[in-house]
Parts: sequence; structure tokens; C-alpha cells
Amino acid sequence: MAKPAKSGIKLIKAAGGLLWRDSDDGRQVLIVHRQRYNDWTLPKGKLDSGESWEEAAVREMEEETGCQAKIDQFAGIISYSVGGRPKVVIFFHMTPQGKCKEIPLASEMEVDAIQWVTVSEAIPILSYETERLLLRTVVKD
Repeated sequence: MAKPAKSGIKLIKAAGGLLWRDSDDGRQVLIVHRQRYNDWTLPKGKLDSGESWEEAAVREMEEETGCQAKIDQFAGIISYSVGGRPKVVIFFHMTPQGKCKEIPLASEMEVDAIQWVTVSEAIPILSYETERLLLRTVVKD
């Protein structure tokens, strides 16, 4: 049996989190604004070399939001194309560990704002349908 030909397409791997907290307004999830893209999105980022999906999700959460978090369970997977390359993002449900630190929201940082919102508030704010669908799928409001 012949081996399948290599496509030469390199998969972009990323991980992120649905960081949850309870508030007087109900259960809230943390979303971030990226000034470079002028979008609202869920915290996520590419895996570093040798890093696991879980390690990347925890690292990216802290880098983008100032929140140390623990992973509770798998939340879902989204995929899309970036510059003609396939990108896969694995998301985890996460819980903050202590208070979130203030993150430097300076011009050199990718994230310039964070916001705690309910799922029903997040749906119209999030910029990408794949992320809106993920929230709709994992949370029954």
C-alpha cells in the first residue's frame, strides 16, 4: 500500500480558555480585545515548541488576562484558516486561581482590554462566529 503524499501544509496549533466566575449578574466568562485586529475574542494563543495544549492554554490565559487559572475540563475545538493555513484551537473550561493581576495594557501588548460578561452579553460582542458557536454549544443559557 502506498504512503499518502505529504501536503506540505503546516497546521497552526493554539489553545485557549473559557475563564468562568460567578457574579451578582450570574455566571460570567472573560473576553479580550486585541488592538491589532480591533476584535473581541476568547483568550487563546499558539503552542510554544514542546508545549502541551493544556500548558499553552494556562500560559496564554495569564499572558493575555493577568489571571492564573486551572483547567477544569475540555470545552471544545474550533478551526479556521489563517493565510491559507489550517488553524486548530482547543479550548478548556477554566477557573481563576486568586485575583487576576493588572496586565499592562500598553501599546506593545496584544490585548488592550478585558471584560467579564455573561454568555448572553458575550454572543453579540465576540467578533468570530466560531467562538460564538462554541459558547452557544457549551453553555445552555
